[in-house]
Amino acid sequence: MNAGTLLLWALFGFAIAVPAGLVLLLLTGRLGLRQHAYEDAPQTHRVKTGTPTMGGLVFVAALLGALVAGRVTLLPELVALVVCCALIGFVDDMITVRGGSKRGLRARTKFLATALVAVIFLRAIDAGVAPFPTDTLFHAGTFALIAPHWLWLLLGILAITGTIHAVNLTDGLDGLAAGSVIPPLIVFSLVAAQSNVPAAAIAAAAGAGACAAFLIFNRHPAKLFMGDTGSLALGALLGGVAIVSGEMLLLVIVGGVFVAEALSVIVQVSYFKATRGKRILRMSPLHHHFELGGWPETKVTARFWLASFICSLLGWTIVR
Repeated sequence: MNAGTLLLWALFGFAIAVPAGLVLLLLTGRLGLRQHAYEDAPQTHRVKTGTPTMGGLVFVAALLGALVAGRVTLLPELVALVVCCALIGFVDDMITVRGGSKRGLRARTKFLATALVAVIFLRAIDAGVAPFPTDTLFHAGTFALIAPHWLWLLLGILAITGTIHAVNLTDGLDGLAAGSVIPPLIVFSLVAAQSNVPAAAIAAAAGAGACAAFLIFNRHPAKLFMGDTGSLALGALLGGVAIVSGEMLLLVIVGGVFVAEALSVIVQVSYFKATRGKRILRMSPLHHHFELGGWPETKVTARFWLASFICSLLGWTIVR
């Protein structure tokens, strides 16, 4: 599978996501599925209340379209992983919208639900017949880091759930999550194609195209939010293609932005509890720290996009 084929799949994902986004923008607005600003978010986010949400369904539409078009080439288990996580996010978004606040499912509930889906996914691909580098944590050229099967399964669960919730935390500014996930998906698409794992290559390419299309509606000022429906789906896609392509550990590098966002929350909460009320950052996740430091939202987003591109370029340089 060459770069030209991957570009066609990215364009396919884009072509599916644009009309899907238009339909969702119309439907979510009419059905009253609108975002409620997070209570602890910066005051500037109050104007975002009322923006239609659950636009992340465009990612599901793009992958389902790729599954139909790709037939046996695309792993149905990978698509199922994304769909199931999108459904968990959908439930969370519905509770939030209907409840009139930004309190949906408890974080523990979402974590356990996504971990269960990750277990089912890993067992499904483990028992399947589609070729992929099983038990491989990382490979570059002739070098491969192989783990015992039990460790591969354990790290796989952590990789998927960790990526899902890291992307979820990153989805706090217009265009931030969608734009930041495109470079890592492109890298995994190229790596998977190079490793002859077409399922991961197609899914990542179509997902990157869908994210690019979503930015038409989600760039500042956003007309449509992805909601947890989208952020959980994107995290599942990113984690899933990393595992299927045999580059689980590469997630730490190419997903550097998401790692930083997750660590900022862990460090902030831990320090707050340990010091009984003191903070290291102005606010977590990390993007809010820069916002409260005086950076315009668009500047924060642009800098994070650039950081994601650099991390992804570094990752590609290591494994190409």
